[in-house]
Parts: sequence; structure tokens; C-alpha cells
Amino acid sequence: MLCFRLPRFYRCTWESPVNIHEYQAKELLAKFGVPVPAGYAAMSVEEAVEVSKKLPGPLYVVKAQIHAGGRGKGKFKELPEGSKGGVRLARTEDEVRHAATEMLGNTLVTIQTGEAGKQVNRLYVTDGVDIAKEFYLAVLVNRASGRISFVASTEGGMDIETVAHDTPEKIHSIDVDPATGFQPHHGRAVAGALQLNGDLAKQAANVAAKLYDAFLGTDAEQIEINPLAVTDDGKLMVLDAKVGFDGNAMFRHKDLAELRDETEEDAAELEASKYDLAYIKLDGDIGCMVNGAGLAMATMDIIKLNGMFPANFLDVGGGASKEKVTAAFKIILADPAVKGILVNIFGGIMKCDIIAEGIVAAAKEVNLSVPLVVRLEGTNVDKGKEILSTSGLAIVPANDLGDAAQKIVAEVKKVA
Repeated sequence: MLCFRLPRFYRCTWESPVNIHEYQAKELLAKFGVPVPAGYAAMSVEEAVEVSKKLPGPLYVVKAQIHAGGRGKGKFKELPEGSKGGVRLARTEDEVRHAATEMLGNTLVTIQTGEAGKQVNRLYVTDGVDIAKEFYLAVLVNRASGRISFVASTEGGMDIETVAHDTPEKIHSIDVDPATGFQPHHGRAVAGALQLNGDLAKQAANVAAKLYDAFLGTDAEQIEINPLAVTDDGKLMVLDAKVGFDGNAMFRHKDLAELRDETEEDAAELEASKYDLAYIKLDGDIGCMVNGAGLAMATMDIIKLNGMFPANFLDVGGGASKEKVTAAFKIILADPAVKGILVNIFGGIMKCDIIAEGIVAAAKEVNLSVPLVVRLEGTNVDKGKEILSTSGLAIVPANDLGDAAQKIVAEVKKVA
């Protein structure tokens, strides 16, 4: 597993993390003994009404299911200004029906979706609870310490990024050494961070232990509980959960892989995964095709150094076929923001002539209309350069990485 940094977030995987919906996360956590309120998924308005009848009531919560936070404060594009967001309270079947009708099939825009928003295709109808206090609790991999960390705060139900920025002293981190595992003192530390005493402290320690078991048992990358609530009757309850798994470990968890909702994923990233390509769309205008995560990072950095921005991270890996390279090329060109492409290949296991054949095949198939700069080095490099030079395509060769970056930036500026 190789760690590499991308703008706005970190990835430590060759495969993209696998995310699931809230209702799936709660069902999964419940199997590990984590306390969650009763609830059911619904794919239609009538189903939402029917599942609400299975709940004790008289208060129900109807939640839009999308892979994004901020649903409660979100806005639906199709509804008039001032309409309610993606998390609503209901006290009757008619109110459940009304909420479901307004949500399903409409586009919810939140702080995390961007202006495009996400279409709501699933709902989660849960039993309402009376809340006395809300907390934040997460379990994640601490890349700096190489340990599993609990992140706890008394400021639950709020934007944790805002809390971290404005009042960082209210966020506490407790590391667990994987060699020894979760111990009672970790549970006490979590309870202390949440400022809980007595029976609630015992409940918090128990919840933390169960979350740790779930984290290890599912190869999770992050489990986020916000809020973890104390109910009026003194029970600690998980009211919202976000769970993401290590994509590299899904071969061990076929049941979890089946929970994947492909409609929530970026179409290009999904297509790339079919060819075992590591692809992440970025905000720039120069497409990159590289072999090796470190080389890809260096390529993106040198594009930025020369005054432009990468449009993607794309690692074709060490053993790509011509078909795989062709697929990678098509994925890059499918992005309308791409104004030029830089191919930077160091041929070890990956032979330069195979890359060259893939580049030529893809360029001809998609009728390449943007500048293309190619830098090849390594195994069969002379043969690869010959394939490119005799292809009849307007491919600009480069001698090294610095030369390649300067040339692609210059070529893009010519046609800008």
C-alpha cells in the first residue's frame, strides 16, 4: 500500500475507498452491537409509508440517502426556496408521504455535493428519539502515528471542520496501538473526552469498543458518528453514521462490496476501476497518464510549477496492456475540461513500446483533438519512440520530465 497526497484530501490506497449509505452503515454497526435506532430503507414513496408502520412512533425521521454530508441543511433544486432539506421529522403517515414525495427523484445540493448536487434515489425512515445531548465520535487510521485513532468532541451535530477551526481544544484524539488492541483505558479516555460520567461513561466505553471491533472487522478506513446522542431516558445512541472501507481489502469482503451504490460514484472513476486503473478527477486542464503513484505526484507537481493545473491523477500501473492504456486514454479525454495531455512513463515492468501502441490506438480511435506530449524512458524506449514518431499523429516528444511539462504547458497556451 502506498500513501500519496492529493489536493484537499489524502489517499493511502491503490483503490478508491468504498462508501456506503447511512442505512447500510447502521445495519452493519448493529451487527457489532453498536446501539442504533430502528429504521428501514425505502426506494419509493409507498415503501416509505409502509416501513414507517413498522416503527413505534409517534415521531419518525425521513432521511435522504446520498454519499454527502450536510443533508439536513441542504436544498432541493426542484423545490421552492425555503423548502426543507434532506432530513425531516414526521409525526403522521401523511407527513412521511409528503417528505418522501418531495425527496425521491429530486436533486439535493449540500455543502459537500457542490452545485451539481446528487439525485435522491433512496430514503431511510427511522424511529425518532428525544435528544438530551449530542457528541461527535470517529474512528480512523492515523497516518502520522501508524495507529488507529478515536476522534471525540462534545460538539456533536455540528460541522466538525468548523469546530476544529474555531475551537480546536474541543477535539480530542486517542490512539490505539494495533499490537495491543483496544483496552479499557481507551474506553475511559473516550468517555472522558466526551465529559461523560457514571453509567453513560460505561456506555461510551462500550460503544467505543464495539466501533473498534467494527473498524477492524470490516477493514474500514473511517467510521464517523455524528451525532452520537444521549437520549432523554439516558441511553447512548448512534443517530447518524458514515462508513468508508479500504478498497484494497474488498476482495476479503464480498458482502461489503455488494453494498456499493455505483450511482453515487464518479462515472470516470467507476469506469477506471473496471480496468484496474487508479484514477481521480481533479480541477485542472492538463490530463496526466503516468505509471507509479510517486511519478504521478511528481508529474502533477511539475505541471503546477509551470503555471497550470493537472486535470486528473491516473496511474496505469506496472503491467498495463495496450487495451488498458487505450481505456486510460479514453477516460482522460472524456473529461471536457482537458485541454492537453501529458504522458510520462518510466518503463520497467511496463514496456515503453506497449504504452506507445496504446497511445497511438487510443488517439486514432477517439480522433485526438488536444495537444499530446509524451515522455518515455526505460525498457524498449527506442522502440516506443519509433512507434510514436511513425504514427502520423501530432505527438510532441519530450526528453525528460521538466521538458515534458514545459512543452505541454506551451502547447495548451497556444490553443487557449
